[in-house]
Amino acid sequence: MKNNQFSPFIQQISQRIFAEMRKLKTTELGRLTVEAFQSVEKWPICLVLDNVRSMNNVGSMFRTSDAFLVKTMFLCGITACPPHREITKTAIGAEKSVHWEYNQSTLDVVKSLQQQGFFVYAIEQAEGSVSLKNIQYPNQPIAFVMGNEIDGVSQDVIDQCNACLEIPQLGTKHSFNVAVTCGMILWDYAKAKQL
Repeated sequence: MKNNQFSPFIQQISQRIFAEMRKLKTTELGRLTVEAFQSVEKWPICLVLDNVRSMNNVGSMFRTSDAFLVKTMFLCGITACPPHREITKTAIGAEKSVHWEYNQSTLDVVKSLQQQGFFVYAIEQAEGSVSLKNIQYPNQPIAFVMGNEIDGVSQDVIDQCNACLEIPQLGTKHSFNVAVTCGMILWDYAKAKQL
């Protein structure tokens, strides 16, 4: 149906709606520069990547961490580190803004964070896990451990964590992509803490 076939009233409404939904230009978003981002106070959140094999997933989690002002990303085990073009492809420069550290041992990172007062969640399907829909985050710094795309979070790391957090699923697949999971978890935390 062509626009001239709509009543004038419908045309006015549709023009008003579309006018209010103008896509913003990048220059209108008010984003921080990398330098400004590095000096801004970060949320009390750390991400721990436990043997994440895909550099595209690592890059995506850098980009999500930038969006949610994550304090530090810990890249552990076989997780690739910047600089690498496959990370940059999905991070789109966020690997330069987000503070990150490499450690061979995920377990050592988890223990260190706990000693610093972090409550550490393994994001994993496990006996005794807490459903994301029922979570009440503690009032202390939080670390989220994101696992390998095939094997998930290592059992020795799960054993050390304070709790497991699980995202409910309804379909046939047994898990979400780790980078997608990261986005859901950080958004839920931000929403819960009204950050």
